[in-house]
Amino acid sequence: QVQLVESGGGLVQPGGSLRLSCAASGSIFSIKVMGWYRQAPGKQRELVASITSGGSTNYADSAKGRFTISRDNGKNTFYLHMNSLKPDDTAVYYCQIMGLGGLYWGQGTQVTVSS
Repeated sequence: QVQLVESGGGLVQPGGSLRLSCAASGSIFSIKVMGWYRQAPGKQRELVASITSGGSTNYADSAKGRFTISRDNGKNTFYLHMNSLKPDDTAVYYCQIMGLGGLYWGQGTQVTVSS
């Protein structure tokens, strides 16, 4: 069974930084896209950043210039580096992998930006 586990969330002050990790286990065939989503209470889940198997990246406008998505070559592991964090970034962050067999989601990790 495929499992995705996020880590690295926590409480950080405005302007601070965090690095989120997503580690996948199990058999995932033909990975197309790895991505990070976030969801705040009462809000819709939104795509924050994604990276394709070829290395192309895409970012939400709110993340451009502050967040960086990357992947670990040879492993089903990828990251979200978040800099210059704002209170509006507070949300549960979920990692996702799109593979040949379908979509796989992690359980989420809480990021809270507050002074």
